[in-house]
Amino acid sequence: MNKPVITQAMINAYDEYTHLSLDRRRFMETLTALAGSAAAAATIAPLLAASSAKAEMIADTDDRIVGEDISYPGADGDMKGYLVRPANMTGKLPAVIVIHENRGLNPHIRDVARRMALEGFIALAPDFLSPSGGTPADEDKAREMIGALDAGETNADGVATVAFLEQHAQSTGKVGAIGFCWGGGLVNRLAVNAPDLKAGVAYYGAQPKAEDVPKIKAALLLHYAGLDERINAGIETYRKALVDNGKDATIYVYDGVNHAFNNDTSAARYDKAAAELAWSRTVEFLKAKLA
Repeated sequence: MNKPVITQAMINAYDEYTHLSLDRRRFMETLTALAGSAAAAATIAPLLAASSAKAEMIADTDDRIVGEDISYPGADGDMKGYLVRPANMTGKLPAVIVIHENRGLNPHIRDVARRMALEGFIALAPDFLSPSGGTPADEDKAREMIGALDAGETNADGVATVAFLEQHAQSTGKVGAIGFCWGGGLVNRLAVNAPDLKAGVAYYGAQPKAEDVPKIKAALLLHYAGLDERINAGIETYRKALVDNGKDATIYVYDGVNHAFNNDTSAARYDKAAAELAWSRTVEFLKAKLA
């Protein structure tokens, strides 16, 4: 059987479905029209989506790391999260918050937290759906729940997460954050709202208001996908505000790749070269800024 051809229009339709106004039925209708048949659309849809079966690069049983599900104080009630550290750590380490996409705390983000721990950090992947009962297995339901969150309350839970890691017994007190998609936007908002945040890495995240940029204290590393017109529309305004206010910020745009290019569970959108380059820059940046 020939490998199905996935076009940019199909990827754009999936992005509209997962981030904007297109519902599942209309997405499949659009995909069917683009693919030429319902059968072709049914084959292509899973390639556009993220696959939990492909989420694990570092097994949760890997003896190089120690991971556990924890509860910790949020702004107004307990937060749940997945905390991972290197198994061989002999002293305190800097801490990194790993913030999920609009699917919630799923196996892929847990795996990213394990990858971060192997780079020499204490990594905490919070479940920002904790106030709503936690991340459900159904991704469509998770997206609905993310969309219903109060931004101010979510920001406050992010600030509380920074405070928790600052005081953690195994942490040096220096805290950074890395986030993807919805989580990338939250990293930008966290930089505005958490003056103690030392470093933030946002992957294809929505930008904060330009008038809020003066509040930012953290160093920032911002990764964008060249084909991501929706998010990229805000880059230049953000860049200007960062420069005008003398902020420590570096912006990279990866040509020819799509939103979610780092997510290796999505066959159609993952770009190995861009993901590996962005990750190497991310690790180097966090090690320098959290030293």
